[in-house]
Amino acid sequence: MTGRIHLSPPDVGPLEESYVMAAIRSGWVAPLGPEVDAFETEMARRVGTRYALATSSGTAALHLALLAVGAGPGTVVVVPTLTFAATANAVVYTGAEPVFVDCEPATGNIDVPLLADLLDRLSATGRRVAAVVPVDMFGVCADYDALLPVCAAAGVPVVEDAAEALGATRRGRSAGAFGRAGVLSFNGNKVMTTSGGGMLLSDDGELVARCRYLATQARQPVLHYEHTDIGYNYRLSNLLAALGRAQLHRLDSMLSRRRALRERYTKLFAAVPGVRLLGDGDPTGNCWLTTIVVDPDRTGWTAARLGAHLNARDIEARPVWKPMHLQPVYRAADALLNGTAEHLFDNGLTLPSGSALGADQVDRVTTAIEEFLG
Repeated sequence: MTGRIHLSPPDVGPLEESYVMAAIRSGWVAPLGPEVDAFETEMARRVGTRYALATSSGTAALHLALLAVGAGPGTVVVVPTLTFAATANAVVYTGAEPVFVDCEPATGNIDVPLLADLLDRLSATGRRVAAVVPVDMFGVCADYDALLPVCAAAGVPVVEDAAEALGATRRGRSAGAFGRAGVLSFNGNKVMTTSGGGMLLSDDGELVARCRYLATQARQPVLHYEHTDIGYNYRLSNLLAALGRAQLHRLDSMLSRRRALRERYTKLFAAVPGVRLLGDGDPTGNCWLTTIVVDPDRTGWTAARLGAHLNARDIEARPVWKPMHLQPVYRAADALLNGTAEHLFDNGLTLPSGSALGADQVDRVTTAIEEFLG
C-alpha cells in the first residue's frame, strides 16, 4: 500500500518478456527486422488501414506525416490549442507555422465550427494551410463526421493525432484511420507501450513509402551510401517492436480494465454536484486518462485542491494540458479562441487510470477521494 501511484504506468508481464527474449535470441537486435514487419502488419490490421510504418516515437511519425502532406516554410498547420506540446512542435520541425484553434467543452476535442471559421479566415488572407491536425483528446475521437467535410471543402488534408486514442472508435471506425494519415504513440504512459515508439497509419501507399524513405536517413537504393534528401533516424527497434506485438495481443484486456476503472470513477462522482467526467458521454473512447471537470461554484472546492490532496498522499493527479497559446514558446502564434481550453486547464484534473493498477491501489485512490469529499 506504499509507493507512488502514477496516472498510467506501463502494463507489462510474462508475455512481453517472452516476445522480447525471442527477438533477442533470433539475433535481430538492431533496428528493423521481422518483429518490426509483423508489428506494422498487425497494427494496420487492428486499426483498419492498408499501411503502417513503425517509428521511434509518435512525434517522429507526426513529423513525417506532415512533411509528406506538404507542411514546410511558407505554410501553416492548424493544431488544437488543448494538446501536448509534441503536436505543435512537430509542425515547427517542418518549418511550417502552427495556428491554434480552441476546443469544445464536452470532450476537449477541436471545435469544428470554430475550425471552419479559422480556415475561412486563413484562406481570405492568402495563407496556405498544409494540414489540420485534430487530436483525439484523452482517448475520445474528434467529431470526424463534421470535421472531415469541413477540411475537404477547404482542400486541406487531415493528419490525425491519435497518440492517446488507440482502441477508441467512432461509428465503428478506429482512431488512427481518419484523414490522409493517422499517428499513434507507444510511449510508456499510453494504453500500450513499446517503451518509446510510434506508428504512422494510412491508406495512401505513396505517402507511407515517402515516410519510410525519410525515416531511414533517405538512403537511395544503391550499394554505397547515396543521399539526395535530408532524412531522419526515425525507425523502431526490432526489440521494441517485439514488446509492442505482445502489448497489442493484450490490448483488449488492458482497455477493459481502464473502462472498469472509469466506471468506478463515474459512480464515485455521480452524487457530487458540480463534477463531470470529460468525454464521458462517448462509450467508444479508450479511457486513457479519466479526467474530471470541476465547477467550484457548485462544489465549494477546486480541482487544484483535490489534486493537492491526492499528491500529498503520493497519488499522481495533474491538470489537463496547458493550452499551447499560453505556453511561452508559442506566445506569438496566431490562434482563434473561445475560452474553453483555458477553462478546462483551470478546472480539469486527470486521475490514475492505468490498466496496471492493482485492486489495492485503486482502493487507495478512491478512499483518498472519498476522504476529500467527506
